[in-house]
Amino acid sequence: MSASMWLRVSLLVAAASFGAIATAVAQTKTDAPAIYTDKSPDREQRLIAAAKKEGSVTFYTSMQTQESGPLAKAFEAKYGIKVQLWRATSDQVIQRVVNEARANRQGMDVLETNAPEVDQIARENIVAAFHSAHSGDLPDWAIPPHRRWYAARANLWVVAFNTTKVKKEEIPPTYEGFVDPKWKGRIGIESTDEDWMYAVINYLGVERGMEMFRKLAALRPDMRLGHALLAQLIGAGEIQVGLTVYSGNADSIKKRGGPVDWVAVEPIVGRPQAVAVARNARNPNAALLFAEFMLSTEGQKLLNSLDRNPSSKREDTLLTRFKYQMVDPIKWTDEAPRWEKLWQELFLKR
Repeated sequence: MSASMWLRVSLLVAAASFGAIATAVAQTKTDAPAIYTDKSPDREQRLIAAAKKEGSVTFYTSMQTQESGPLAKAFEAKYGIKVQLWRATSDQVIQRVVNEARANRQGMDVLETNAPEVDQIARENIVAAFHSAHSGDLPDWAIPPHRRWYAARANLWVVAFNTTKVKKEEIPPTYEGFVDPKWKGRIGIESTDEDWMYAVINYLGVERGMEMFRKLAALRPDMRLGHALLAQLIGAGEIQVGLTVYSGNADSIKKRGGPVDWVAVEPIVGRPQAVAVARNARNPNAALLFAEFMLSTEGQKLLNSLDRNPSSKREDTLLTRFKYQMVDPIKWTDEAPRWEKLWQELFLKR
């Protein structure tokens, strides 16, 4: 079950058993800290001073530790505030956040994972709206109207391949090229990438897109849970080509000398990765300071150096070099049940 599907079921269960999660959160703390939406000129100075008094921040993320670890260390070095880092897959991160909210337990202070799932818990009042001093550097897709999260980066799906088993010139220029029977037994897909399918179909048009995905499903691609795992299996040669590999994961293996390369196949689809602060954070000032650090010029440059794709319009990334289609997390959340059902029928019910 994908993170977004699990979350939808969990919220229904929570509503039936305990009342809405929002009620549970409200019992813990009715209003989000005023500092979150403060726009005073001296906010940064007051925020830093208050965050240092708190002394630590708990950060939940699905970002690999090779990237989230250096990010946490850079924050610690800059502010002297300890980061308690908990990293897991996106579905595990969301499950933990929802379970803590249901139990009225204050766990995470700041969260960073897939924007569609973060938008769902934003609707349940688990995370709060906040003002970012760096919003002027961000594109429109990184700033939702409710401002309960901002996209500090985006994951871009590319086609990665094992260079000892596949030649770069073999990779077709579009996803439709992979419905050729010659790819049977050679391709892999991450098992929770329903929103990738949704975006590709929207790009191609429903009739053309549905035809492509039915043919692709008939080839019975290798479905694997975890984008990092999919990239690793390609590097190991167990899977020759991955259709939904995050560019950053492929680049990380390539930089370490692994036999992996990738191609930006049309259409390049991206998913915003959201940073959000807990409404009932134990360390609200440190939470906001960490979120602002991720969105700052310094944080965005660091993410870029770690082979992530920062959102900032100031940074030179794949987002500035290629045409792309970004998943709209709010629209996706509204339409997700239909696409999740289709994904299950095509790829997971075997």
